[in-house]
Amino acid sequence: MPLPHALYPLSSCREVIFLKNVITNPNIVVGDYTYFHDLDHPERFERRNVIFALRDCKLIIGKFCQIAHGVKFLMSDANHPLDGFSTFPFFIFGQEWAQYTPNLRQKGDTVIGNDVWFGRESVILPGVTIADGAIIGACSVVTKDVPPYAVVAGNPAKIVKKRFDATIVKELLEIGWWHWDEEKITRNLSAIVGNDIKTLKKCSKKNI
Repeated sequence: MPLPHALYPLSSCREVIFLKNVITNPNIVVGDYTYFHDLDHPERFERRNVIFALRDCKLIIGKFCQIAHGVKFLMSDANHPLDGFSTFPFFIFGQEWAQYTPNLRQKGDTVIGNDVWFGRESVILPGVTIADGAIIGACSVVTKDVPPYAVVAGNPAKIVKKRFDATIVKELLEIGWWHWDEEKITRNLSAIVGNDIKTLKKCSKKNI
C-alpha cells in the first residue's frame, strides 16, 4: 500500500506524483492519492497546469483522481473583459491604463469530486463542478458541470454515456469508498475495482 505522503508512489518512475505533496498555493486543494502524470517534471503542476489561480476562486480536487499529461485547469483570473468593444486587458499594463481596470466576473470555485479520470490534454474551464466517478475524454474542453459517473468528450464536452444506471450511481455515492481508511480500501480492492454492487455494499456495511 503506497503512503499518501509519498511524492513518487512508483519507485522506478519520476513521471507520476501524488499531487497533494507539491501544492503550495492555498487556492489549490487536493485530496489523498490523486496523482498527476507528466512526461516532464510533474512537480511543476501548480505553475504549468493551473492557469491564473491568483485570487479568491479555488481549485478543489478530491481523492483518487487520475490526471493525465497536459491537463489544464483555467481559473477565473484568466478571463478577459467582455462587456466593452475590446477584450484587450489594458489594465494589466498599469500606468494610465490601470484606471480602466474592469470588474471581471468571477465564476466561482472549480470543484472536482473523487475518482475522476482526466484524459490527456483536457481543459477544464472556470467554475465547473465535475462529480464523483466521471471520466473526461482526451482533448475535451469542459465548459459546464459534469454529473457523477458520466463520460464526457469533445469541444465543448458533452455526455457520451453514463457508466452505470441511476440506481447504481446512487448506491455508489452513498457507499463513497474513497472515504474509507487505507486498510479497508486495501482489504476490499477486488470489490472496488469489480462491478458487483451487492459485494461492494456488503464491504461497506461490514468491518471486513
